Amino acid sequence: MPKQSFKVCLCWRRVFKTRVVEPPLDIKNAFYSFSPSGMMTVDDLLRFLIEHQGQKNATKEDAQAIFDSLKHLNIFQRRGLHLEAFFRYLLGDLNLAHPPSKVHHDMNAPLSHYFLFTGHNSYLTGNQFSSASSVEPIKDALLRGVRVIELDLWPNSSGNDVNVCHGRTLTSSVGLQKCLEAIKENAFKASEYPVIITFEDHLNPNLQEKVAKMVTETFGDILYTSETENLEQFLSPESLKKKVLISTKPPKEYLEGNTQGEEISENEGGTVANECQSSSQWNPPEEGEHVPDEDEGKVVPEYRQLIAINARKLEGGLENWLSDDPKKVSRISLSEQKLESAAKTYGTKTVMFTQRNLLRVYPKRTRLDSSNYNPFVGWMHGAQMVAFNMQGHGKRLWIMQGMFRANGGCGYVKKPDFLLHRGPNDEVFDPNLPWDVKTIMTVKVYLGEGWHQDFHHTAFDRYSPPDFYTRIGVAGVPADKDVKQTATIEDEWLPVWDEEFKFQLRAPELAVLRIKILDYNTTGRHYFGGQVCLPVSELRTGIRAVPLHDKKGNKYKHARLLLSIKFEAP
Repeated sequence: MPKQSFKVCLCWRRVFKTRVVEPPLDIKNAFYSFSPSGMMTVDDLLRFLIEHQGQKNATKEDAQAIFDSLKHLNIFQRRGLHLEAFFRYLLGDLNLAHPPSKVHHDMNAPLSHYFLFTGHNSYLTGNQFSSASSVEPIKDALLRGVRVIELDLWPNSSGNDVNVCHGRTLTSSVGLQKCLEAIKENAFKASEYPVIITFEDHLNPNLQEKVAKMVTETFGDILYTSETENLEQFLSPESLKKKVLISTKPPKEYLEGNTQGEEISENEGGTVANECQSSSQWNPPEEGEHVPDEDEGKVVPEYRQLIAINARKLEGGLENWLSDDPKKVSRISLSEQKLESAAKTYGTKTVMFTQRNLLRVYPKRTRLDSSNYNPFVGWMHGAQMVAFNMQGHGKRLWIMQGMFRANGGCGYVKKPDFLLHRGPNDEVFDPNLPWDVKTIMTVKVYLGEGWHQDFHHTAFDRYSPPDFYTRIGVAGVPADKDVKQTATIEDEWLPVWDEEFKFQLRAPELAVLRIKILDYNTTGRHYFGGQVCLPVSELRTGIRAVPLHDKKGNKYKHARLLLSIKFEAP
């Protein structure tokens, strides 16, 4: 790519020379400090991995594998790596800041000790009011590692079958059977750890009986059912590998009428009906209203036996909702606003509740555009199921994807110890107290490359190469949130920034490193050039490559940054 021309008009083209980027000074210094002769041997590279990159368990085989990966390049020499080959290795996939890894957290603790990758209205393809319902978003979520799928169950227009849709909206419906089959087919392709299906049930007992038959016949042996209604402790993800679990309220609680909801009242006030609620046999009531049914005294034992995780009916106020019954565990669901209220008033009670029980948080009903909320309010209080709309994109969904890149991307991330600890007098972590700084993370942004291979040369500017800058920051607990920005490098596909930033971290276990590349535009509408979010707790130190992703979270083939990362005591 020696030159690039941009057509301005019929008689004028702008021609830009492209340069070859030299290794930054830090990389030159590192290279020559471990290979004074100017040629890095396998033994030299091994010392570099251990002493500079912090890979204490690196072996000679690891160093040899790096050598072997460079043999196809014309710059490789048998005697060892010279500076250019060393530079190419640093930018390659064997030197990632967060490489693909296996599951490494302890997976033998109860389910309540983990954050779960959780979807909200998993069947919707777009907004919450008028988009289509489909099995495709369910498949996509499972293939990305999502472990909790939500299905809203409604009668069809004839009242003789079950559909999945977002009630009291203009969204279309999809058959429950299709959804169950899609889940079965894709449940364990990305992760072998359990999939939990949360039902929002708007059905009469006859249709509940039909659901029970569908579920048992579809999933067969992979469906986990509990032998007892009252579990004293949840089972572990390890013991539930390749199992599907159903979580909803027991039928008798539906029959008693719904006073607080889960999400049955999330869309109250809507005036538009769809086929999911036009059944003459079962038209869902307004919040708090109880509509008699000819079969309402009938409790369907087959349906009850499906429920592996009881969703508790919410009665009384927040304090009562968060009460912990020592004889049994359960799940409750709170809207994002209810969680914020609980966090302000009952912070420690929420942490204590989530040590044994499951707390699911869902978006407020006004998020008709399928946007998302701040997940850290839930996570810092121990909420396991922070339910997100997965069908869009944006900062908060990228953060969610970044958090669940941890632990091999299996969809289960072990909670930090401070959220699980209880003192001798039952005292627990208080999220409302000041947080001490635990570590300082220093990130130096050296350079970026690969955009000219992943984008058309006029993708950013019709008349010149892009003007890239990097926004880099930390998403986490409120005291850790920080965003910094590099200078803008004009007219350059291979920008070199060489800028260093420091971040004070109080809860590094929950922190996510955020990176976003933008092409500066004088109109103020800066063009997207890639993003990535990575769990701080799993970042590798040293000089590292960071591949970038598109808005949907898919990795680009070539676009990436070169950074250095280090941690030090405050």
